[in-house]
Amino acid sequence: MSTGPDADTAPLTALLAGVRRVEHRIPEDMSSLLAESVIRPLAQLVGAAASTGTASDTTSATATATEQTAGEELSVDAELWLLAQEATRLRATPDASPLLIEATAALQGITCRLTSDPVEVTARISRLIEMQSRLPTSIQAAPDGPYLVTNAPELTTWLGEELPVRPQMALCRCGGSATKPFCDGAHATNDFTGAKSPTRTADHQDSYPGQQITILDNRGICAHSGLCTDRLPTVFHQGREPFVTPSGGRMDEIVRAVRACPSGALSFAIDGREARDQVDRESRPPAIEVSKDGPYRVTGSIPLTGPDGEPEPRAEGASAEHYSLCRCGESQNKPFCSGMHWNTDFRDPPPPAEPTLFQWAGGLPALTRMTRIFYTKYVPEDPLLAPIFATMSPDHPERVAAWLGETFGGPARYTDTYGGYDRMVGQHANRGLTEEQRARWAQLIIRSADDAGLPSDPEFRAAFVSYIEWGSRIAVENSQPGAHPPPHMPVPRWWWVCGATPDARVSALAVQTDPEGPVMTLPADDQPISFETHIRTLFREMDRRSMKFVFDLWSHDDVSRHAEAILARLRQGSMPCDGAWPAAKTDVFERWIQAGKPA
Repeated sequence: MSTGPDADTAPLTALLAGVRRVEHRIPEDMSSLLAESVIRPLAQLVGAAASTGTASDTTSATATATEQTAGEELSVDAELWLLAQEATRLRATPDASPLLIEATAALQGITCRLTSDPVEVTARISRLIEMQSRLPTSIQAAPDGPYLVTNAPELTTWLGEELPVRPQMALCRCGGSATKPFCDGAHATNDFTGAKSPTRTADHQDSYPGQQITILDNRGICAHSGLCTDRLPTVFHQGREPFVTPSGGRMDEIVRAVRACPSGALSFAIDGREARDQVDRESRPPAIEVSKDGPYRVTGSIPLTGPDGEPEPRAEGASAEHYSLCRCGESQNKPFCSGMHWNTDFRDPPPPAEPTLFQWAGGLPALTRMTRIFYTKYVPEDPLLAPIFATMSPDHPERVAAWLGETFGGPARYTDTYGGYDRMVGQHANRGLTEEQRARWAQLIIRSADDAGLPSDPEFRAAFVSYIEWGSRIAVENSQPGAHPPPHMPVPRWWWVCGATPDARVSALAVQTDPEGPVMTLPADDQPISFETHIRTLFREMDRRSMKFVFDLWSHDDVSRHAEAILARLRQGSMPCDGAWPAAKTDVFERWIQAGKPA
């Protein structure tokens, strides 16, 4: 490698010296990242001599720019931007050291975070893309370090939400980063190792012949995402042998399940020949999804190399088009996921207390799964719907999923990609849709939601079905000859029905526990009573959640406003929902009312 022990380290020494000059001037929230993900790998790379910070006879971008300012000190933002460009220039060689690539990734991320001007951020990213343009899209598993991702065009959450993309990124694979999915250098201090376990499941492809199709499975690379067992349990059996019974499902359902396998462990054969080309769907663009509490799911044939820069060896029958990479740091088959995130209780930050319908549904992947089932399984067989969609574009399922995602509170993908409300109205103009066709569409899209595994709780389905009914009726109205829909309207936004969110009530099937909440404190008879000290503590977290769609039981204003009605329900025994209060608690609440409802 050009950055090996015998290479000229002067440019790297200069880069490290430049970073050290701004080390104590950088904002506090980025200082740790600079130290652990830039200074540490650069110092390790150039050795102890360079770590002194001597710049000597350098020609670094920082030094040159400093001369041009005639002694004027550059701002931290300007100096780090120059450093990021210099690091990118050094990195933009095919044999760059993983340590340099790690530092470059961190510098690119920092310099794009430092400026609050979105136009400037776009300009910087464009410049960095240009500097790295000769490098192919790739992922390298650094030695006992992060995944070094080069020129990947798309990085999304498990909901399909776009994450910030830089030409060079370092993604955490030790599981310890505080800035997941991005690396913060935690692997250097938590004893992470990238070695495979000698006790890992053997690399072997099993064959399960059926009537029309033979399913191929390699347990050695399975990430245990459960997509096959959840979506087609008549064919794939969790915790049972045989794991696969190919005659338990239709051929199209099996093909769909195999294609959905994110690890590439599943494949199929027809007439004795593996149809890997039918599984891999090579038309997919390169992309990385950060799955929920699980691995990175890579699609689009992104080359994967090991610590030495050589292609990562592939398991028997494994896909090169899609694969799953460990994110918890505990896989037995690193860098590939082996499902250990289930055993280590690996968790991402918790979701918001009040999720959008988009988030609760499972995001764009779940909605796309539903629309694909609808348009491939149900529409072609239906005499009412098949003629309507006979000439639909190949990406029509993705378009409908994007519309639903935006409507349910997700990213504005339909507006940004397809044209928003006006485009949707134009799709229905003068089609003369009938009520019978509308009703069938609504019936089958709801059935597709069941097939796709969308949430079935009453709150979500109430909101989902209400939009399907409302939206489909608007579509019929707009489709009539002579109709004049209002132009240039925004994409509608749909929310929970009457504020009834999934945590707004306690399910009758919920496991009985002692929910957390403030410790209850009953006042003595002669003690002054207050809401914060006494009344608020009477209500548990589950009581609060069950009434939140009406008012907040931990809010003094809300409880004061509804105090008489609450007292009446407490006396009747109809509140809380899991059993009446003892008289002593109800008496305290009434005493608080009589005292004037003090805060």
